Amino acid sequence: MAETLKDRLVREIALTGPMTVADYVTRCLHDPRGGYYATRPALGEGGDFITAPLVSQMFGELIGLWAIEVWSRLGAPERVRLVEVGPGDGTLMSDVLRAARLVPGFLEAVDLILIEPSAPLRAEQARRLADADVHPRWLSALHQIETDAPIILIANEVLDCLPARQFIKTEGGWAERRIGVTDDHDLTFGLTAISGGFERPEYDVEPGQIVEISEQQAAFARDLAVLVKAASGAALLIDYGRSRPGAGDTLQALRRHRKVDPLTTPGEADLTQWADYPTVLEAAVRTGADVTGCVSQGAFLRALGIEARAQKLIQARPDAAPIIQRQLDRLTAPDQMGELFKAAAIFSPRALALPGF
Repeated sequence: MAETLKDRLVREIALTGPMTVADYVTRCLHDPRGGYYATRPALGEGGDFITAPLVSQMFGELIGLWAIEVWSRLGAPERVRLVEVGPGDGTLMSDVLRAARLVPGFLEAVDLILIEPSAPLRAEQARRLADADVHPRWLSALHQIETDAPIILIANEVLDCLPARQFIKTEGGWAERRIGVTDDHDLTFGLTAISGGFERPEYDVEPGQIVEISEQQAAFARDLAVLVKAASGAALLIDYGRSRPGAGDTLQALRRHRKVDPLTTPGEADLTQWADYPTVLEAAVRTGADVTGCVSQGAFLRALGIEARAQKLIQARPDAAPIIQRQLDRLTAPDQMGELFKAAAIFSPRALALPGF
């Protein structure tokens, strides 16, 4: 029987000691031989999870109109770099480019860049965008993007893939939650004494509560801030997460749209943790960029005109009215994606006013 990612993780932890939650999630998602995104990403109703672009074309179309309006407010430059980080199966960018046909000058100005580490997803993006008005090029990191033209960047459900370490307050003080190995060679959570490098949260935490700290999310924000400061432009972040500092264990694994134990089958399920918007936006500000407030996805999409767009679709297809209404509710209703998902942007220069905020 072939060695699994779990086999390798068990052996490594037995040799080197308990692994941080952040390191474990990174291995489960990106290990070259067994990581979820490296080997078996499955999006959509028939896969493991669904994202907003797959719920309705309205989402991508409105993001496309948002990008056009930002380009216009930047002065409609002759060259603009349209960047998507983590483009999934390419549906969002396909809808963005279709909406952009309304403004041919924007499409003529676009240099399309996709940042995608997953080889299977790159192949799917290439297939879906093969006949697009603008042909993409793929890069592996933000620092590879040239800064001689303004940037309009989209990152939908990217922050939740950038993991956090977990710390827990005990009666005796703080400890880090790490992943170890049982006598039966299974993975298990345990606590490890903190040796340093931990800044206690400024908000109140009760004993037994978990605090998540994501250096990867903060680093991503700093990289975005450096990019938009150097080139000018804006980076739009949409994700599920917290808009205020707070405690909570948000680690989850999804397989076939159901939550499963994140330790049972490493690499075979999608692992996520909440976006920490306070940390992300603070990191961007400290790097010298400006940021918007953090608003709910429902409020953001309504400000962009999603309700009017839904009515136009219903007028064109009255028979599809119930489906379109369900899609609208899925994206904007408080008890669905409308409140849990948030939107925020990092931008420069300060005078740039961004639509939707």
